[in-house]
Amino acid sequence: MERLTSWFPFALLAGLAALTFWLDRMVQFAPGATQAVSRHDPDYTVDRLKAARTDAAGVVVYTLDADRMIHYPDDDTTHLTAPRFVSLRSKEAPVTITAREGLVSSNGDNVYFRNDVKVTRAAHADRSELVMRTTYLHVIPDDNIAKTDRPVTITDAATVVHAVGLELNGETRVLKLFSNVRGTYDPNLAPNKAK
Repeated sequence: MERLTSWFPFALLAGLAALTFWLDRMVQFAPGATQAVSRHDPDYTVDRLKAARTDAAGVVVYTLDADRMIHYPDDDTTHLTAPRFVSLRSKEAPVTITAREGLVSSNGDNVYFRNDVKVTRAAHADRSELVMRTTYLHVIPDDNIAKTDRPVTITDAATVVHAVGLELNGETRVLKLFSNVRGTYDPNLAPNKAK
């Protein structure tokens, strides 16, 4: 009897440990069960957004306006309605991008424009206004890069070019067209044409 009495506390502890382990397993998800998907609900919205990015010297390098901005905390993305992005890196010929909608990545390094995308380089010196139209454009503002894999149409005073896919480097002013490139040029419409 004395032996039974000395083992009883250990048996009680072992039983409580087993019960605790069993209860813990019962409240956990079953193996292979999927976790609940987090909801994609906005945490804030802003109407008539106006934002600017400056360089180290405090000079504005680009601005971003939108009719509405909606931020989603689950993926930290920002959705824009009627965005208008203006790159001021080239003071004499700013570039403006407009679209019906836009998406800014979580770190702000990428901006995606969709639906009725229009890129306009202002006229300057002896160059006419240049307009590019597409359905989708990926912009990397800090690198001054814009690219798409969709059909594009580029027009200026004397030229119309159609292509599928492009990459524009605003720093080097190099424009790469990727495929199905065709165009027309009318020298009679060129700016500063000698008469």
